[in-house]
Amino acid sequence: MKTDNPILPLGYSDMPAGTIATVVTCLEMRERPQLPLISADEALTLRHWHQPNLDEYRELFRNVGAQWLWSGRLMMSDEKLSSILNDPRVAVYILKDAGRRIGLLELDFRREHECELAYFGLVEDSVGKGAGRFLMTHAIEKAWARPIDRFWVHTCHLDSPAALPFYKRSGFTPYKIMVEVLDDPRRTGLVPATAAPQVPLINL
Repeated sequence: MKTDNPILPLGYSDMPAGTIATVVTCLEMRERPQLPLISADEALTLRHWHQPNLDEYRELFRNVGAQWLWSGRLMMSDEKLSSILNDPRVAVYILKDAGRRIGLLELDFRREHECELAYFGLVEDSVGKGAGRFLMTHAIEKAWARPIDRFWVHTCHLDSPAALPFYKRSGFTPYKIMVEVLDDPRRTGLVPATAAPQVPLINL
């Protein structure tokens, strides 16, 4: 639909050197959904990560998110990251498969009566085996166990193509689309230059 005053001009826009852009879809749920029961895999365990060690947290963050160019937490100072992870309104969880760390879940309750699914992901070789549904079921249970009116998340074109359909099947409804421009973390060294081969790395 054409608008008289679009935030971005219609048509193509050149990107500044060293940056990438992605379309972000925001989703929310306003009540706890009725999800089908899932069979529990005895090898999968979810543990609350109280006051995470920053180096260990960043290692898991990279292992889960480098393939999707996650970088937000990698560019933070120790002080800023610690203030978030140690905030009692932020709950961080590790998903393990037979003791191996394969997933990260982070629930942010810092907005009153809301929970943001701040980070949710698995290491690459654990995708498509039921661990994501296991993790999401627990995320929904833990979010709605508190007095919230809204559970929300955002995903983008840099994420797995399966992410948006997965969130919708889980009970989230899209409500807004945004465009995000960010420094390519491969150029700054936050993630390996070989990460996310599905996203062209433009060396200018």
